[in-house]
Amino acid sequence: MSFSIILAVVAGIISGLFIFPDAFSVHIGLIIDIGLCLLLFFVGMDIGRNKEILNQIKSNGYKILLIPCGVALGSIVGSILGGFALGLPINESSAIGAGFGWYSLSAIELSKYSAETGALAFITNVCREVFALVSIPYIAKYIGNYEAIAPAGATAMDTSLPVISKATDANTAIVSFITGVVLSTLVPILVPILISI
Repeated sequence: MSFSIILAVVAGIISGLFIFPDAFSVHIGLIIDIGLCLLLFFVGMDIGRNKEILNQIKSNGYKILLIPCGVALGSIVGSILGGFALGLPINESSAIGAGFGWYSLSAIELSKYSAETGALAFITNVCREVFALVSIPYIAKYIGNYEAIAPAGATAMDTSLPVISKATDANTAIVSFITGVVLSTLVPILVPILISI
């Protein structure tokens, strides 16, 4: 699976450089949206086949929110530590980490503060998503299913969800979706707050 993902990214880069003309690029956003909706539809079908999942979620109750809270805290603390190594102020490094892999929104928000911070947020969060797509199958296999959700961050509800679903089980896919929703909701709240500290 990881090899297929890397191969698809490389094929996309080559296609973008040499095959498809610039006029085609205006349609890429629509094609990505359609593809993402199809992926989520099939993941939803897989989840829907298992009737016990919703009962398991109800039995977990509010404890299910511990996972996104832990991912959020770990992401921000980790980015602050990384910021120390790079000599970044705490407000910048924490705001970049609070992007949780949502590179487009965090980059736009932080570009209002500074172009360099916005660019760093974009690169950091893109790298997080690529790292997540490659590492999730290994984390699920060698560490645990719920731990495999953490690298995905906000993308646990969309682009990383098919990989998580395939590498784990339907129950983890539901928790992953909830985690992604919570983290995606936190991004537009936390990024502006942290950068203004």
